[in-house]
Amino acid sequence: MSLSAVHGTLSSLKSCQTDIGTGMDIVTDVAMDLAEAQDDAVNPGIKAMEDMILECAKLDREINYFVDVVQQVTAEVTTQQPEAMFSLSDKVKEQYTERIARLSDADLHNHQKVVAFKDSIRNSFKQASQESAADMEELDEDVAVTQTQVNFTCPLTQVEMVNPVKNKKCNHHYDEGAILSLIKTKHGQNKKCRCPVVGCGNADVKESDLIPDQMLRRKIQSQKRQNSRT
Repeated sequence: MSLSAVHGTLSSLKSCQTDIGTGMDIVTDVAMDLAEAQDDAVNPGIKAMEDMILECAKLDREINYFVDVVQQVTAEVTTQQPEAMFSLSDKVKEQYTERIARLSDADLHNHQKVVAFKDSIRNSFKQASQESAADMEELDEDVAVTQTQVNFTCPLTQVEMVNPVKNKKCNHHYDEGAILSLIKTKHGQNKKCRCPVVGCGNADVKESDLIPDQMLRRKIQSQKRQNSRT
């Protein structure tokens, strides 16, 4: 197998990861709908969806490790004789098996999408118990607009967020693409990324601190649908 073929395979795996992430978001949305229904009969369904999220997280983690191992082994091969390519597959299999054997399923609960799923379900139950549909309909339009401006606007882009993420350290929200781009830029300059919210003391925003906020994303989408009908 040529190195170009290897790189092509890794690219395909990364595309699969994107699809896995999208699938996890869809499962979370469905689970939130069930939670908001406040029906005890659907709780087993939510548990089943949590199991699905954990399985997806496990697959995502395995792909990450596999890609990392392949990149490491191929980097070593390029500095050796061409014959080393023949043992590429065996080396990848050996190192990947060793890494996977050291993993624990308990760690899956720290996966960003798993954390987001649990937070979303917890918030959905909380919202459903505190607010009735009638209460929601009585909200004044001006209040709704103000809420959009305050909660839905990314502090970086100053436009409505598409994929909001929450910083678990300072609890501020940003659009995922914007904050990841800022983190990458700052790291490229060997600098720490400060939270872009004015007055925030968080001087080191890390990608690992960011959790997808499915509840906020649903609110933004709901607001868009309401605006399109007016």
